[in-house]
Amino acid sequence: MSAQPKRLVIATRQSRLALWQSEHVKARLEGLYPGCRVELMPMSTQGDRVLDRSLAAIGGKGLFIKELETAIERGEADLAVHSCKDVPVDMPPGFDIAAIGEREDPRDAFVSGRYASLAALPAGARVGTASLRREAQIRARRPDLDVQSLRGNLDTRLGRLDRGEFDAIILAAAGLRRLGLAERIAGFIDPEDSLPAVGQGALALEIKSGRDDLMAWLAPLDHAATAQCVRAERAASRSLGGSCQMPLAVHATLAGSRLQIKGLVASRDGTRIARAEAAGDRADPEALGLALAVALRAQGADDILAAIPA
Repeated sequence: MSAQPKRLVIATRQSRLALWQSEHVKARLEGLYPGCRVELMPMSTQGDRVLDRSLAAIGGKGLFIKELETAIERGEADLAVHSCKDVPVDMPPGFDIAAIGEREDPRDAFVSGRYASLAALPAGARVGTASLRREAQIRARRPDLDVQSLRGNLDTRLGRLDRGEFDAIILAAAGLRRLGLAERIAGFIDPEDSLPAVGQGALALEIKSGRDDLMAWLAPLDHAATAQCVRAERAASRSLGGSCQMPLAVHATLAGSRLQIKGLVASRDGTRIARAEAAGDRADPEALGLALAVALRAQGADDILAAIPA
């Protein structure tokens, strides 16, 4: 490995969860390199500022990371820490994912102060989510519910629930756990009922391409099992043209040397869903992701995607 770093700057969003994630990586780096000064550079992104429209309407999940990438490109920051599910599957030229951290609980969480589960909600109940993936799967199971868009950081969403704007909201369990808010979870939604997003629960460390020194310094933060699962998930999504305009879910799990991956593509109203799964050796996760994409196409995924408005 090259000489140990003397100073590293982490670009991060300003939300409480993003800061927790970056502080977590900061602590890991300080433990690895005691002589290194690790600093955070909190930044506001367009995805954080524009909350009155869906992500699909304003340009996609990449709006959460563009400003951070600009800071890296200018040399103002060395790396950025992201929720992996917020990182577009097609990385912009000049950037790489240097490491993928160990995955937290990948499940969706049902959050409500009045009801114990999605099944317990009465007809017409208002359910908030920012995800087309979750919306489609909820509508497929409960077409009688009023599913509404809910943007904003974790505290904003919980606040709107507490003010009575929603009967329940669906959030990623990982974020609630990381912020010590697990008590807000009324119940977990089984992946068979709400398949997680690509990369859900994992952290991605992004750097400028060509920084071999950074790649070596960050390598100890890469969790091999999580990285293989996420690489398979991202390969499947990339093959299908995955974006936040598309209700797409892909989730991989590892058991010994075997990698199993499940996926679905749905219409937003949940009336059409293509499901498929694949399994194989963990040695080539991208090939397994591509095999899943082929299997989803065989179940009619292309027809469903073609009907989704651009």
